[in-house]
Amino acid sequence: MIWLCGDTHGKINIDKVEFFFEYRAGDKVTKDDYLIILGDAGVCWDGGVKDSEVQELLHNLPCTVLWLDGNHENFDEIGKYPVEEWHGGKVQFIREDIIHLMRGQIYEIEGKNFFTFGGGNSIDKRMRIPYVSWWPEEMPSEEEYEEGLRNLEKADWTVDYVLTHTCPEYIAHMLVTTVYPGEGELQRYFDELSQQAEFEMWYFGHWHLDQTEDNFRCLWEDIVEIE
Repeated sequence: MIWLCGDTHGKINIDKVEFFFEYRAGDKVTKDDYLIILGDAGVCWDGGVKDSEVQELLHNLPCTVLWLDGNHENFDEIGKYPVEEWHGGKVQFIREDIIHLMRGQIYEIEGKNFFTFGGGNSIDKRMRIPYVSWWPEEMPSEEEYEEGLRNLEKADWTVDYVLTHTCPEYIAHMLVTTVYPGEGELQRYFDELSQQAEFEMWYFGHWHLDQTEDNFRCLWEDIVEIE
């Protein structure tokens, strides 16, 4: 089984996940099942006690946790983990059962193909400290954009699911009245992908909303299963 959820922000919003696996997921979940967090997971933040606490909570879940990076991540800490190959794409193992799904990759999991592309813009970065509570790597590099295009081209622009942290610009305008500046480059990249690629559903987090527009679904409190 594969479930998807929105931002957990370390321990701040992890209660929805703990509640789900205690009361709703059933008693047959194993480490061969997956929860995918769609960015702002907070798995790597301070390189110390907070990270250990969050990782222990995720490790104690009955499933394996996969996560995309969002905008509220410590990219210096993430960068300390080696890049490996897993299910057809590049990953970083934080622990054996906590795995970072990297940008522009396609993974085959339980017979389904997932294109992943994390990253986003922090609208509050003026109140944050560079390389302490905010990292410019939250926005993708040109190499990451290009790798995503190459991998989709290899897949004939067809996947089952697209998983991101933010969303295409036109979808963002459907969700909120004001689309904050600073993320336009990434959102317009997703605009182009959404027009070229064939996919069943596109799931994302970031906006702290539970809302569906066409075959795009924003997740926040909801936890959904991939059928």
